[in-house]
Amino acid sequence: MFLFFSKLLPIFFYPLGISCLLLFVALIMIWRRPKWAAGLISLGLIILLFFSNYWVCTALIRSLEWQNIPEDELPNAAAIVVLGGAVLPKVPPRPWVEVGDEGDRILYGAKLYRDGKAPKLILSGGRIDWKNTGIPESKDMAELALAMGVPKTAILEDPTSLNTYQNAVNVRKILDSQGIERRVLLVTSALHLPRSQAIFKRQGIEAIPAPTDFITIEQESEEITWQSALLNFLPDVGRLAYSTRALKEYIGIFIYRLRGWL
Repeated sequence: MFLFFSKLLPIFFYPLGISCLLLFVALIMIWRRPKWAAGLISLGLIILLFFSNYWVCTALIRSLEWQNIPEDELPNAAAIVVLGGAVLPKVPPRPWVEVGDEGDRILYGAKLYRDGKAPKLILSGGRIDWKNTGIPESKDMAELALAMGVPKTAILEDPTSLNTYQNAVNVRKILDSQGIERRVLLVTSALHLPRSQAIFKRQGIEAIPAPTDFITIEQESEEITWQSALLNFLPDVGRLAYSTRALKEYIGIFIYRLRGWL
């Protein structure tokens, strides 16, 4: 039940959820309190414009993504851990396993193995019954890793974890049961690394950040024109989605601290 509410309740703290809630309340109040309704509608519009703004979106994403950028080449470790949430199951009409927006995770993890960074590749991720169908995500990630040349003997799976806390707990159990040193390269989206690294650390695992799936990148300074400034200010559904992902991480950090997982 915690898992369900952890997915449901934060929706009402995201920009789109808050705006929809404000509009719904305004609709109820519009006949008896039109001024209040107008205020709620205006507030909802401001929230949408604010979080779909280029500068706000970039600042939110960068505040998380740029915390764990490796300064030097990644060191060798006892294992490479790849967190799930990035692979789509082979469900018709998909001809094969497909990668989602965060699909760089498994691709980068397999590359690090082929670069000789660790002798084991641990794939961590199950599937929520009411959200997706099919076999555990760890098996789908394993299929992709095999296709990229990772031998089956090097792959270990955690097929039951449904959130980042369970990822860390189950990976710790795998490391201990296999006699593997608790020193791993942690591969996940750069946006997700601050929270996931803290959780792994709490489990007694030395998790060396191996971020991927960057949204913001370094760019040479460009002259700002009125055209680019206008486009950056105007609402954009992609930027709203990225802002929401950043807020999701901050909310997750808050909730996980309350539960003592960080």
